[in-house]
Amino acid sequence: MQLRDLADYLDTYLAVREVPDSSEALNGVQVANAGEITRVAAAVDLCEATIAAAASQGADLLLVHHGLFWGGIRPIVGPTYRRIAALMRHNVAVYSAHIPLDRHPEVGNNAVLARALGIVPCGAFGEYKGAAIGVWGELNLNRGGLQERLTSLLGSVPRLLPFGPDPVRRVGVVTGAGGSMIAAAHAAGLDTYITGEGAHHTFFDAEELGLNVFYAGHYATETVGVKALARHLEATFGLPWTFVDHPTGL
Repeated sequence: MQLRDLADYLDTYLAVREVPDSSEALNGVQVANAGEITRVAAAVDLCEATIAAAASQGADLLLVHHGLFWGGIRPIVGPTYRRIAALMRHNVAVYSAHIPLDRHPEVGNNAVLARALGIVPCGAFGEYKGAAIGVWGELNLNRGGLQERLTSLLGSVPRLLPFGPDPVRRVGVVTGAGGSMIAAAHAAGLDTYITGEGAHHTFFDAEELGLNVFYAGHYATETVGVKALARHLEATFGLPWTFVDHPTGL
């Protein structure tokens, strides 16, 4: 399949031109290859390790959530040079989708994680640049059972701030660095909030608002979206794929 055709499809499917995101995210094709895509590697992060793994697996497209360019224009030296040089040397293209992948209703990190946990979707919450980013739904489960599901699904034990009711009933999900949205979860009438990580002061936000908060890891919570998107490409275009796991533990 031609890279330009696949990119056009992904741009439309993920609505990368319409979904608001950081100006530095640069959603879409970030690095081209010779033009043909035969195999996809999916990863959370674009880094030297995931590039090397993708190349060793024979992939010519690296599909990532966190792409190559963050922090504005910088000289192409050091790790940035090595990443770009490796991509070109191995003929690996890069397609990155940040917020468009977080909030996509079918393959998005938030929706996929919620469904995998057995949460029945009911609505959206948590505004980011004028658009709701999180998903929430109903679940009848005790806190320990939800913690076990998260552990089984993501492979790591989440940190629980147990300040809400038990069992849980109304649960919201914003993957990644969503600790700042605890107040938004409370305002949406939720009793439990699942995200990846948060700042120190968010402990008191959860405590004083009376919310259960699960910090399940920035990396871990965002493995689900790229996998779902790669499966979608396989089902739609017959492109084989692999997941490149390079966990940070954060």
